[in-house]
Amino acid sequence: MNRRSAYRRLIAGLSVLFLFAGCAWIPSGGQRAEFADAPGITQKLSEARDGELLGVRNSWPQESWWRQFGSSELNHLMDMALKDNPGLKVAAARLREAEGFARVEGARLLPFLDAEAEVATARFSEYSFNVALRGAHTVSALINPLSLRYEFDFWGKNRAALEAALGEAAAEDAEQAEVRLQLTAAIARCYFRGVALRQQLDLADDMVELRRNLLQLAETRYELGLDSADPVKQAESELEATGKRRAITRDYLDLQRNLLARLIGRGPDATQHLFNRSVTLPEKIPLPTKLPLELLAHRPDLAAALHRAEAAAQRIKVARASFYPTVDLTAFVGLNALRMTKGASSLANILFSGNSFAYGVAPGLRLPIFEGGRLRGQLSVQRAEYDEAVELYNKTLLQAVQEVADSLSSWRDTRAIVEAHNRLLASQREALDLAQERLRSGLDDRRTMLARRHSVLDQEFTLKTLETDQLVAMTDLIEALGGGYANGLDDTRLRPISD
Repeated sequence: MNRRSAYRRLIAGLSVLFLFAGCAWIPSGGQRAEFADAPGITQKLSEARDGELLGVRNSWPQESWWRQFGSSELNHLMDMALKDNPGLKVAAARLREAEGFARVEGARLLPFLDAEAEVATARFSEYSFNVALRGAHTVSALINPLSLRYEFDFWGKNRAALEAALGEAAAEDAEQAEVRLQLTAAIARCYFRGVALRQQLDLADDMVELRRNLLQLAETRYELGLDSADPVKQAESELEATGKRRAITRDYLDLQRNLLARLIGRGPDATQHLFNRSVTLPEKIPLPTKLPLELLAHRPDLAAALHRAEAAAQRIKVARASFYPTVDLTAFVGLNALRMTKGASSLANILFSGNSFAYGVAPGLRLPIFEGGRLRGQLSVQRAEYDEAVELYNKTLLQAVQEVADSLSSWRDTRAIVEAHNRLLASQREALDLAQERLRSGLDDRRTMLARRHSVLDQEFTLKTLETDQLVAMTDLIEALGGGYANGLDDTRLRPISD
């Protein structure tokens, strides 16, 4: 008993010595990167609220935010894109891959159980260490219905690996939402431009017809000797310029149709009959009461960056735990028998007898002492990856706040420009009414009225571009606010790791 006690004390002492020796080899990590505070955006929010441009509520744009524009064509395009777009399918495949990897890492926390059965024949060497079996031919069989392998996670390495894998899966989920948001925003912008171009093409047709009428009047006056040839040449030049404008508009319209087809993952024929429906401009969209803190919960790119930083922090824990001892346990229970070849017929009988019962239990401890700097290099790599992930989050946060500020400014400016242009257009229409009245009174000829009519059409043509700019600015703002994405994160998770 004294000898056994001495052995136990010796083993315990060596284990403690190895443990502290392993800890002493862990290099210091120095100062880790820290999450930056969100830049201020109070003034921009105040300007938006004072101008009553946005509805200030604690809600966000709905997930299907494009439906508020009231276009069945746009809704149908979004449905097709979200169903068949290759980019979304790639993102979904990456998410499934990350989820599968998380299941693999989670399995390390559980015992591995398996069963095995084996039948083998062998011949021993004439010079075998086992004198009794020299030159013998044997046949053996084993059946182990239960074999166990389990690693004790004393230092949290396997748990940290699982948390890192779950963080990567959450980041891929946010990346998929980001791809979806970018796709739907791009489709909306392209569709709005296409609708405006289709309306501008109708206006260009009217302007071409009007220029033809002016050319005919100039030719008539020239034939009657009332004017020189100069007005005819001027009218021909203006007709050609208007025709060129119509051709350019038609070309841009075709480009938008082809771009939409590419965005939704279809061939060009799928979008050749679009832009026949109107688009309604919503008067207000929801704006949160506190920005940019809410951006963390509603911007998928910010959520992805945060999840990746958290996963990198967990991988540091995995690298640190690799310096500590690994303690595991293997065990088996089964039947085991061996016979000479001449008695092989009785192998089955003895295999299932009570005397063939066998078991084994093998606890193990392994401590890394010298591995050529591999563990220290891995820890250094993981620390650098964490710093990179945190700084990437800080960069993404700064970009997100800037995009919101830019979108708010653009929304205000485009709205003001549209309102000013509507006033200009109203003035042009009043001038056209006066010209028509003077034509009916015989005070002016038809050329003045047609010129006024052309000015109105020209301003209406410009207005369509400005209205599109306003719709695009609203889409940019919705995208900057996250487009209805929500993940439940908050700024309390932004804490540097202790190292």
